[in-house]
Amino acid sequence: MSINYVALGDSSAVGVGASRGGGYPERLASRLRQAGLSVGLTNLGMSGAVVRDVIASQLKRAVASQPTLVTLGIGINDLWRGTAVEDFQADLDRIAQRLKPVGATLVVVNLPDMALAPVARLVPSHLYEGRIEPFNEALHTVARAHGMHVVDLYTASKAFLPGRPEFFCHDGFHPSDAGYEQWADLMLPTVRPLVTPR
Repeated sequence: MSINYVALGDSSAVGVGASRGGGYPERLASRLRQAGLSVGLTNLGMSGAVVRDVIASQLKRAVASQPTLVTLGIGINDLWRGTAVEDFQADLDRIAQRLKPVGATLVVVNLPDMALAPVARLVPSHLYEGRIEPFNEALHTVARAHGMHVVDLYTASKAFLPGRPEFFCHDGFHPSDAGYEQWADLMLPTVRPLVTPR
């Protein structure tokens, strides 16, 4: 069985900050191939994307690709740019409603704890303090409503980010190669059973 994998999202899908190997979609696809699966990847991620950009620039192409697996990683730019949580949730719901009829396995990653990123020391704390959790609540609400599978980066990031600056690239915001490898490792246990023929 061949997996038609489409990745939606922001610079973390693109792989900004990596010196090689791309972002988490390329690394996840590589792990699935190592497990003996045939995987074709269409990466539609865009640097700087917010949730509305996924609707405007990625969703139509994703549906047209007839994917069997879709991953979505979005929200960090919405967080920094002040998107209202209600708007974020409504747009996520629109994405889920559009993708659901395609019949693909839908996997969404929640927001890591960006208060632990080195860049957090350089920006006003009101941009993220008390905002990450409501964004993730909104994401989980949409996921439950539409049968999306959630990879909990938030909880994992609290365990693996403290004291590990090597997980970030030089800008203190985007993951490094090590950070993207960790991200793909965290996604694999959720994704692999969903796409492995029984």
